[in-house]
Amino acid sequence: MHKTTNLGCLLLVYTLLTACGTGQRKQTIVISNPTNQDRHELVAIPYAEWTGAFGTESVFKIVDASRGLEIPYQLETKGTPSTQHILLEVTVPASERIMLTVEKSVPAPVRARTYARYVPERYDDFAWENDVVAFRMYGKALEGRPDDAHGLDLWSKRTTDLVVDKWYANGDYHTDHGEGMDYYSVGMTLGAGDIAPFTDDTIVFSKHYRQYEIVDNGPLRSTFKLTYEPWQVGTRTVSVTKQFTLDAGSQLNRVDVTYSVDGEGVLPVAIGVARREQPGNLMQEEQAGIFGYWEPEIGNHGITGVGVILEKGGFSGFGELSNQYLAFTEATEGTPLTYYVGGAWNRGGTYTSAEAWFDYLHAFKERLASPLNVEIN
Repeated sequence: MHKTTNLGCLLLVYTLLTACGTGQRKQTIVISNPTNQDRHELVAIPYAEWTGAFGTESVFKIVDASRGLEIPYQLETKGTPSTQHILLEVTVPASERIMLTVEKSVPAPVRARTYARYVPERYDDFAWENDVVAFRMYGKALEGRPDDAHGLDLWSKRTTDLVVDKWYANGDYHTDHGEGMDYYSVGMTLGAGDIAPFTDDTIVFSKHYRQYEIVDNGPLRSTFKLTYEPWQVGTRTVSVTKQFTLDAGSQLNRVDVTYSVDGEGVLPVAIGVARREQPGNLMQEEQAGIFGYWEPEIGNHGITGVGVILEKGGFSGFGELSNQYLAFTEATEGTPLTYYVGGAWNRGGTYTSAEAWFDYLHAFKERLASPLNVEIN
């Protein structure tokens, strides 16, 4: 590393700033991109590391030193009474790094770009969204109704505004009024990538979720948990908790699924995606742990892409039923199984072809394998 000396004050370029004449050191954050793709995403700094470097000031702003732009951030609690991480929304060019400084001044307000809530007025739905896509899971009150459905529902958006409250209030979200719509058909499938035990060539569905807990709720990341009551899978009693995390700008949720299993500790499971009658485009990469589906156009509503990515390792195989595609893996009792799932709409304007959507899934998997490197110096 190149060093220069000026009147006894040492300057370490990019990583350490020294205020010459005072000996006061100003610490910085350096974020490096190890991949050959431009990155725009959230990075998390443990709060203990943050306070060790920058103190416990409650009023501060973070600035990209090279561009002079303020960096939006969120204090993540992970459901505890205190801050656990500082989440920074950063843009880092391919194979480059950026340097951030922390200033003791009032930050600009951060516009909420993620949101999650329980929807008791619509049969116990739980709905959530970010600035590019929205989702919902079905609750107890929907069970047994003629319009009952089972898996993950996907709402198509072409606005960066948050729409969940507005669409539920209007009650006409199956029609596109310029912001998008819910035209995704779930039915009695796992929908856009829900998960369930798979035994004797059969998906063993649970009932709908029974409890919810909102862990963090924006402005840049929303996290919540859904808990399901026990049900029988063959001779074993199984229960599950699913934790969903959605970041601003991401097409995909992170899903941490923890099964409790009586008896044998390994449970075969399937992640399912509703299958349409007309042919679409499939990407099934078993060893890489990637599944992609670019649906046929449904009526005059456009085209939906759905994707499923295992955080680590590959799928044990793929299968299909008359109404859904399946990606197989195993869950271990008490150990979270992590995968990413979500979708895109061609009328959103960003992913308008199967090739573009599958490229996004490949790039997402690469980012998981090579996270941004964060250093405080």
